[in-house]
Amino acid sequence: MTVPVEPAAAFAFFKDPRNLARITPPWLGFRIIGTEPLEMRLGAEIQYRIRVAGIPLTWKSLITDYDPPFAFTDKQIAGPYRLWLHRHEFHEAPQGTLVSDRVDYALPFGGLGRIVHRLFVERRLRAIFDYRSEALARILWAMAK
Repeated sequence: MTVPVEPAAAFAFFKDPRNLARITPPWLGFRIIGTEPLEMRLGAEIQYRIRVAGIPLTWKSLITDYDPPFAFTDKQIAGPYRLWLHRHEFHEAPQGTLVSDRVDYALPFGGLGRIVHRLFVERRLRAIFDYRSEALARILWAMAK
């Protein structure tokens, strides 16, 4: 998506882990756990709690790549997925900044995981990222005014 701010401003929004709660659907019950202050940097670990189908889950991410104001990558090191690698990129665009996400993920449990993905997870992830896009647009458009 394109947002009407400079790449440095878009990156600054994302580098504050507390802003993740602002762009995460309320039905996930997202909250950061652990000690403050959180500083986004290579090697930073961020732990949070979410609710999936009412079940509380702890998720821990490691920042494996950090290239301000252009990109960073977080990798799940504890949580519900067998693999979760999330790349955030920020590219200058005519109307501001092109913000893009690439998520490589895999569920545990082999064939059963693939069935759960088709029945539940794929739709849920699309809803999460749709919500995220809408919230991000609203917040960053307000910042630009």
